[in-house]
Amino acid sequence: MTQQATVDLWPGTQYRLNVKREIVSKRTSFQELAIHETETFGLALFLDRKIQSAESDEHIYHESLVQPALLAHPNPRTVFIAGGGEGATLREVLRFKSVERALMVDIDGEAVDFARQHMASWHRGAFDDPRAEIVIDDARAALERSEERFDAIVVDVTDPVSGGPSYRIFTEEFYRLAAARLNPGGVMAVQSESTALPLIEGHAAVVKTQMTAFPIVRSYAAFVPAFGEPWGFTVASNDLDPSALTADEVDRRLAERGLAGGNRHYDGETHRHMFALPLGVRKAIAAQQQTITDDRPLVVA
Repeated sequence: MTQQATVDLWPGTQYRLNVKREIVSKRTSFQELAIHETETFGLALFLDRKIQSAESDEHIYHESLVQPALLAHPNPRTVFIAGGGEGATLREVLRFKSVERALMVDIDGEAVDFARQHMASWHRGAFDDPRAEIVIDDARAALERSEERFDAIVVDVTDPVSGGPSYRIFTEEFYRLAAARLNPGGVMAVQSESTALPLIEGHAAVVKTQMTAFPIVRSYAAFVPAFGEPWGFTVASNDLDPSALTADEVDRRLAERGLAGGNRHYDGETHRHMFALPLGVRKAIAAQQQTITDDRPLVVA
């Protein structure tokens, strides 16, 4: 009999995955991890019983998170990654040959070890790249202690569940800290929750909060089949606006930086599609922006 994994999608809505076998599961100090071999998506990573990425389409999520921001930067050399325990975000960052240093800070060392051992198709050796430094720590605390500045900051942490390990990342204080740790012309990319209309308030709140720290905040989305929904991302900067790039310009930069041949999802036409959000999503984000005031805090630690 085929086993099934139930995935919570939206309040009152679930879907089920046919599971061929459970590869491994363990409990860390922060979360429950498991890898299942699924019938539809191949190997899939679950954290606290919620699907995080799947072997067949993780490239959609990770290319979408990393490449628009780093491609907008003329010459990204130093990158700070908050989270990213699977190593796939690190992999995408290191595909940019201009990158000389990638500092990845993840709070869960057991999860990173888990990924090293069981998720080679995700990280593809990125942990062992000499340009990479892996630090086990709270990403916000590490950034607070450091005076180092970066050309890009990429935030790939779990959703901001109240009291969870990632909650303090999705705050006005963190975004102001990130802005202070960026070099002039720097850019921040953040996984920013679902853009499905039943959950759009969460994404809109992330956009709203980032606008307290950055003058340019752009929202975009990519449909990730294993998630069963369009996933939201944001880019923020004092100077750069990736949404202004034309499809031809994106393709030109991808070719110049040697990325085009290795991509499976992201190119110029995809870029324009991701930043062309549906009307309902745009209205929800605009409604959140209209409530911003100078004297009222938004999300606080």
